[in-house]
Amino acid sequence: MQRLTDLPGSSDYVAGGVVAYSNTVKIKLLGVDGALIEAHGAVSEPVAAAMADGAREQTGADVCVAITGVAGPGGGTPAKPVGTVVIAVRMPAGPVIVRTFSFPGSREHVRFQSTQAALDIVRRQLLLKN
Repeated sequence: MQRLTDLPGSSDYVAGGVVAYSNTVKIKLLGVDGALIEAHGAVSEPVAAAMADGAREQTGADVCVAITGVAGPGGGTPAKPVGTVVIAVRMPAGPVIVRTFSFPGSREHVRFQSTQAALDIVRRQLLLKN
């Protein structure tokens, strides 16, 4: 969110944001079905897609981005090690775009790479529209 709102006037293009670290917040604020989290885990493509859809439902924004992952330094598992990040982008038309990444480095590096990848997905989708 910070990378989008660092510029003056960002309220002209940013409707809002939700930091949904806990599964409870994902469920209550973004409307993610708890059964999706139970079946796939919070760091999964179905949950990221549901988060993006929930963000659209809550904000009415044209473009919604959801990022869920394991930034570290702890919290990783063999199936989802530190650096596993899932990004979902909901554009005005078409299906939700969901990608899973494995980013190396420190927590800060994983978080930066996550926002970079999310912004790149949005940029590429906007270029396709023009």
